[in-house]
Amino acid sequence: MTLSQSTRPSVAVIGAGAFGGWTALTLVRRGARVTLVDAFGPGNSRASSGGETRIIRALYPERIYVRMSVRALEIWKDHETRWGMKLLRQNGFLRLVSGSDPLNERAAALFAEAGLPLEQFTPAEAARRFPRIHFGGIDRAIFDPSAGYLPARRGCALVADAVQKEGGEYRELGAQPGEIRGRELRSLALSDGSSLTADHYVFACGPWMGTLFPDVIGSRIQALRREVWFFGAPAGDRGFQDYHFPCWGDSVEHYYGVPGNEWRGFKIGEERYTVPFDPTSGDRTPSPEALKAAREYLKFRFPALAGAPLVESRVCQYESTPDKHLIVDRHPKAANVLLLGGGSGHGYKLGAAVGEMAADLIYARRSVEPLLALARFEKA
Repeated sequence: MTLSQSTRPSVAVIGAGAFGGWTALTLVRRGARVTLVDAFGPGNSRASSGGETRIIRALYPERIYVRMSVRALEIWKDHETRWGMKLLRQNGFLRLVSGSDPLNERAAALFAEAGLPLEQFTPAEAARRFPRIHFGGIDRAIFDPSAGYLPARRGCALVADAVQKEGGEYRELGAQPGEIRGRELRSLALSDGSSLTADHYVFACGPWMGTLFPDVIGSRIQALRREVWFFGAPAGDRGFQDYHFPCWGDSVEHYYGVPGNEWRGFKIGEERYTVPFDPTSGDRTPSPEALKAAREYLKFRFPALAGAPLVESRVCQYESTPDKHLIVDRHPKAANVLLLGGGSGHGYKLGAAVGEMAADLIYARRSVEPLLALARFEKA
């Protein structure tokens, strides 16, 4: 089912995170009557789009993600002007690499194709450029100067607010898909006992997608526990603030981070743990073992922060697909249902572009991208 551009179709968007919020806002601007629904609120602490910051970068080995990242950057810059506020911090992204790396092998060509600058350094060159980092154990460093980070929680709230200001409706309720009949979803059951009907439904429910659609999604999206820590730099030391220090990802030690964002501390996040996690009721108490490992890494990679105090910490989750690619596809049994998910740790940076992609699919302006289609799991 696609939507006629000569009418004002109704669309229910379930999930007010990066995917759902931008989809709702794009549809409102295209004339649809949109109801945005979220169980816990835009950018809430249980959402994968929650938290203080998310890195935005175009450093990918896949052309589609490079293009989506470029488009997302354009959208965020446009909305800084629209909303009259600074959101994007373009302090660059530095990737530390050792051994053979498919990203490194393709990045230069894809960046040149997209008209983006890309710098590559030997360890010695990188140490001169970024003296606060110890480059032991790496072969090279790749720097994307157009990258940076976004205020995740605040960004979700701003987008949801724009949906309402521009004519959409927001409802803070849980939602369950109802009966599928005649290749269409007929309604949603809401947690206050009411129901919601629409011409089209978009589900962008992050780690809850598998529970909502056990037959179609199921374990193809799995919520995995992640811990994030914020460490305090020495008093008066501005060298770890974002105007002096890049965002970074360490493919050798499997950590990533954002420098002192809005004075919250030096953020480090883990990427190596794959413990399944319940996003609704899971215990979000940080573990001493993971904190100890993060401190050891901090001492090794950023020597000036050895012994730095922990000023904040939180437990979040990735909702990951087996191949780490997104899902942007129609429900195979309901033509009026679009499924958006599988952020796999990189969904926020692509969210604004996903919103346009979803709206294009609903209005039949494009076909489903094979890399993001559900059919790929059948071939695996």
